[in-house]
Amino acid sequence: MELFIANKNYSSWSLRPWLLMVEQGIPFEEHMVALRDGSSWDAFRAFAPNGKVPCLRDGDTVVWDSLAIVEYLAERHPGVWPADAKARAWARCASAEMHSGFTALRITCPMNCAVRVQLHGIDAALRRDLARLVELWGEGLARFGGSFLAGHAFSAVDAFFAPVAWRILSYGLPLDETSLAYATRLRELPGMQRWYAAALAETVRLKDSEETACRVGTLREDLRAPA
Repeated sequence: MELFIANKNYSSWSLRPWLLMVEQGIPFEEHMVALRDGSSWDAFRAFAPNGKVPCLRDGDTVVWDSLAIVEYLAERHPGVWPADAKARAWARCASAEMHSGFTALRITCPMNCAVRVQLHGIDAALRRDLARLVELWGEGLARFGGSFLAGHAFSAVDAFFAPVAWRILSYGLPLDETSLAYATRLRELPGMQRWYAAALAETVRLKDSEETACRVGTLREDLRAPA
């Protein structure tokens, strides 16, 4: 299988299937195609019909959405979703909510692993998203009794929230102790450490992402190699 992704510093959507496959030992060949300022449509159309990443190619089968990729993998590899039916249903709901929601969090705090930003403030929309995140994570951790959201084993639902763990670190987002501890556990995963090291080594700077970081807060630190 081949997985097409974009810059590790910025591409939250790419992180999800990449981390799932790495942590679960699913073999794949990685292809990184850099995002560009403006539109990356033409570059990504070479491998993805929707002109976006991530995209999984398995022989002549093309799967071009992160949630669809996860379901494709789940049909072929045990452990992608929890074995318990109730935990699996909850995990799918939580993943779908992340896939389509948390708009204020995405817009205000785009993934940029390398920066440390002190936000100017937290508006009502972002506050609602953070409150929902605390509620959702707390429910999963308490209900299924594990270190991860749907039990003791890392699964797809954790992969869907992995980019949030980097956003929490980058923007100093205020969450409760339970949520912060879970985010730390995610960041400590071997796959997350590999991703982070590669992100810091990148020299590409995307204008929109960099300007957003400076618009929403004060840039305190940039841990990347020089551009």
